[in-house]
Amino acid sequence: MVALILFLAPSCTVPLAPDYQILRQTFEVTFVSGASPQIQVHNVYTLQNSGTAPLNSIDLIFPDEKIYGRADLRVELDGRNLTPQSLPAEYQPGSPGARRLSFDAPWVQKSNRELTIDYRLASTDSSANFALASENFYLGLQGWLPIFVPPNHILSSAPIRPDKMDYSVRIPSGFVILARGRVAGRKQAATDTSYRFALGKDDLAPYVVAGHYASPATSAKSETAIFWTAQSPPSGTSLAELRFGSAWAILQKNFGQLAKRTSVPYIVESSALRDNGADSAPSAPAFAAFPGGVLINPSVLALGTNHRGFVNSVECNLAKTWFGDAMRPAPVAAIALGQGLPAYAAVVIDESIDGSDARKKDIAQLLNDYDQGRQQQANLAEKAAVATLPADTSDQRRLATAKSALLFIALEDTYGPAPVREGLAQATQILRGKAVTVNDVRAAIEFTTKANLAETFRVWLYNPGIPASFRARYGQAAENQK
Repeated sequence: MVALILFLAPSCTVPLAPDYQILRQTFEVTFVSGASPQIQVHNVYTLQNSGTAPLNSIDLIFPDEKIYGRADLRVELDGRNLTPQSLPAEYQPGSPGARRLSFDAPWVQKSNRELTIDYRLASTDSSANFALASENFYLGLQGWLPIFVPPNHILSSAPIRPDKMDYSVRIPSGFVILARGRVAGRKQAATDTSYRFALGKDDLAPYVVAGHYASPATSAKSETAIFWTAQSPPSGTSLAELRFGSAWAILQKNFGQLAKRTSVPYIVESSALRDNGADSAPSAPAFAAFPGGVLINPSVLALGTNHRGFVNSVECNLAKTWFGDAMRPAPVAAIALGQGLPAYAAVVIDESIDGSDARKKDIAQLLNDYDQGRQQQANLAEKAAVATLPADTSDQRRLATAKSALLFIALEDTYGPAPVREGLAQATQILRGKAVTVNDVRAAIEFTTKANLAETFRVWLYNPGIPASFRARYGQAAENQK
């Protein structure tokens, strides 16, 4: 294997298959407020055929029409209108939702094409990556920008954005904004302000949070969290600012410093988030994480910023800056890692702030969550936590989230907190921006614990039930929670 890597390394720039790359990319987001708010997106790309053969077409996935309310799609190639077509039937299973852009003449090697894509987003149904209302909006880490599909060859690679790029966001002048990247410019017109952001090689996917808020702070010299709310912040917010600022510092201490520009977390009220109740689909949350902060639905804000459920949900979502953005769970690990790791991190926060009794109480609550999820599905065989997906029932997701979080508690009990957390910290750095599987996380913790953890992961994530030894250690506290 080493010899193969050494052999390929000097020639890594030699094309091995049909391929194309993005030489230049930029986009402009324009928010239009009002009774029927919308977001206009203008994308511009310079593409180069960098592969071994001419290309007759390329495939793209555009933002979903239902989720995002995408409309008025317009595509131009080298200044000429192009109509996206359905893929041939044999390619559709491998690239669901993709559309094909066919060329009038073959795209020859080493030549460039200019591609422009325009559309508007108008759905008011919120999701984990999108929320739109008259006075605020959120564009998450994926789904709202086009995705380029690689040519149909085993050695072809998916085109990625350039190491350096910029983008702009135009919003009403009374709005404030959080977005990925360095602020590279600002231009104010009569009623709108346009912000330009620069992304570097180490920056992850762009996101945008913007809206009109009551006297919002935009920076903090202290170590407290910043609240953006539609009205004056509710009573008790100052305590929550201290609490969430401490939580952020604990996450950085235990799981690594991720970004110099994100010094304190933002807690942002979003009327665009729809809370559909306890059994709502994961695509319609009352909380939504974004890098460096959390969006919250007004109804849960009304519970009070010191409400235990509110605090726990915010802290879990703050952890998703590490376990959701920096270390991005693969789709198959969306629950086991994407929900389980943040729930575990919330236990770490509570223990650091409130002591060992808080840790025991959190573990008891997780055991109770598992038991309640299991009781609701008593007539069904328990599905493995590692196989649980966002499309599963809320009871199954609750069960799998609790069990996955408890796995990391069990690892701490056996090997100590420090090596477990160090393994996760290393994973967020080494696997930054990559799709991470359960096996990747296991390997990282194996490295720091110097142990073979295959059996432990199998027992917790693949087998039904909670190990008896763990029940014996924490079971009485769980009984007291009921």
